[in-house]
Amino acid sequence: MSAERPEPRDPRRRTNPARPGAVPGPRAVQDGTRARYRRILRFAGRHLAITWWFELLLPRIGLDRVAARGRARRMQRFAQRFHVLAVELGGLMIKVGQFMSSRLDVLPPEITRELEGLQDEVPAVPFAGIRALAEAELGVPLDRAFAWVDETPVAAASLGQAHRARLAPFDAEDTGLDAVVIKVQRPGIDAIVDVDLAALRKVAGWLSRVRIVSERVDMPALVEEFALTSLEEIDYLHEAASSERFAADFAGDDRVAVPEVVWERTTRRVLTLADVTAIKITDAAALRTAGIDPAAVAPVFAAVMFDQLFTNGFFHADPHPGNIFVTPDASERGWRLTFIDFGMMGEVPAGIRRGLRKLLIAAAARDGKGLVDAIRDVGVLLPSADTAELEHAMTQLFARFGGMGLAELRDVDPREFRDFGVEFGDTVRSLPFQLPENFLLIVRAMSLVSGVCSALDPGFNLWDSVEPYAAQLVRDERGNVVQDVARQALSVAGIAWRLPQRVDAVLSRVEDGTVAVGSPRLERRVERLERAARRVISAVLFAGLLIAGAVLRADDAVFGTVLMAVSALPGLHAVFAGGPRNSS
Repeated sequence: MSAERPEPRDPRRRTNPARPGAVPGPRAVQDGTRARYRRILRFAGRHLAITWWFELLLPRIGLDRVAARGRARRMQRFAQRFHVLAVELGGLMIKVGQFMSSRLDVLPPEITRELEGLQDEVPAVPFAGIRALAEAELGVPLDRAFAWVDETPVAAASLGQAHRARLAPFDAEDTGLDAVVIKVQRPGIDAIVDVDLAALRKVAGWLSRVRIVSERVDMPALVEEFALTSLEEIDYLHEAASSERFAADFAGDDRVAVPEVVWERTTRRVLTLADVTAIKITDAAALRTAGIDPAAVAPVFAAVMFDQLFTNGFFHADPHPGNIFVTPDASERGWRLTFIDFGMMGEVPAGIRRGLRKLLIAAAARDGKGLVDAIRDVGVLLPSADTAELEHAMTQLFARFGGMGLAELRDVDPREFRDFGVEFGDTVRSLPFQLPENFLLIVRAMSLVSGVCSALDPGFNLWDSVEPYAAQLVRDERGNVVQDVARQALSVAGIAWRLPQRVDAVLSRVEDGTVAVGSPRLERRVERLERAARRVISAVLFAGLLIAGAVLRADDAVFGTVLMAVSALPGLHAVFAGGPRNSS
């Protein structure tokens, strides 16, 4: 039996899009991809020309009011036309639309509202095509690989679709699982992704020639980042490995669960996972029926996402409501968050992670200057940027709107928002911004987190989750400072401890005549050097103990005070010891 189970395939190997399951023949596929490529470029070219005319040319000739008059209507028409295009073409166009719908911080509501729910409109692939592709990948008939497969998909996405199933008896015995979900790629998706990426690269080339865009965003690099993410998303071996890495990051954490991978029935284009279907995170009615308060779920979800971004450095980049379940359990909390779909994951390099931690701490402290410094550290601002005006704007932003939740912001006079937005926007547009590598996924993840938390609790205030998390980061940073000071003190102490032995060794060699001494005062100079070294170590110990005491005193007043008091001993030695001595 086990000989029939195929070995996992190399995730780097690309498969032929005309394999079984891709119904169109090679010529039809070629003609279809050309038409698809041309249609995407025609759409992009037309709307780029419209944008250039109204947003760049008319303001230059003094017709700003004409351009502004129909802006909302133009944006809405663009979103409606893109919506139609994405639904008809599918593929990566759905992904582009999903990204735009999540950018509430940048794009106007005329666009984001129109593109909401785009994923839910993806039509399912007929089961015959899914069966053919799955059997070709697994190397056995589907009714031998599984005891039962539901032909009606539980979910249909732009790149694949999922079906419930039960494992065959021998696999169930080996894995200890019974109910599973089979995720199968859409037939021919490899060719569709290649065409879409080629079109997006072409559009990025056009945009890179527009100065106002190229000064702020490296569009070709941004598309390459999107390409890498998309190619990883259609590689189910990569997704399976990512799910296990994510599970390892939260091992022993009762807040998070991850479905187990059935490797025996997983290939690059077929992924089999334990069925962990539970309550959709934004289904408030079902949560209340299960005795779970939706408002209690929001801060836990936010904290879990903060851990991924600021601590682990490996995060779920697509945490929309369809990818997170609330699973009732027997824990003290009574439930846990179950994450699924690890096709779109992001990594935060250590440097950016440090910058993000600083940014979070500055935001929690309402520190405008600290926030700008952190933005620079993350790499969003070029080092040459003059940030005085941005610091002033950030300070004003915190003074007026800092700490407000979404519900409170809705009550603010729209004219006040508009006036502040005009002033703030002018400041931001004057600065040389750039998007560092992988930052697109970070922004997407945080946008979705904010949306999910607000859906769980309309009165949810993200600051309530940010502040305690930032306070913990501050405590961690304090601990790191104390550790660094202690390490430096021990290092200098070690040098000072070894220095007399080294001096003695040098003097012995001088006495033995193995070292030629050019000055009769060498011994006195070495003695002065030894005394100076001892004073240095005393000074370092004084500073280390004093700083450690001051830092720890906020959390442990007794221990912090003791450290500060003890620091007086090496301090006195550093000041008074080693004074001039009379030499005979």
